[in-house]
Amino acid sequence: MSSKTILHPPEAPLPKTFTRIMGRYPDYAAAVEQLGKVVRDAGPIDEKTAQLIQLAAAASIRSEGALHSHVRRARQAGATTEEIQHTLILLTSTIGLPAVMAALSWMEE
Repeated sequence: MSSKTILHPPEAPLPKTFTRIMGRYPDYAAAVEQLGKVVRDAGPIDEKTAQLIQLAAAASIRSEGALHSHVRRARQAGATTEEIQHTLILLTSTIGLPAVMAALSWMEE
């Protein structure tokens, strides 16, 4: 897996477990990378919007690691802090205030 893939923006240190598993299974890593590219290229949604959607999904399943990753990627794609916060607070009626507050706190880390 190259260091410039969407899975690994240069400024984003990857979790040790992720790095270890992807290093142990390079074909799997390449397939995951390719899947991400294929789905991003499949439609008209721009990169910033795609990252905000994935950020919302990460918050919805309470995946702190994925949320951190998509915050970094959304910023890299041009999203502002205000856009990221708005993306998260839009989820209040869907996932509830406690989950949104957790996501907002993870965003700030």
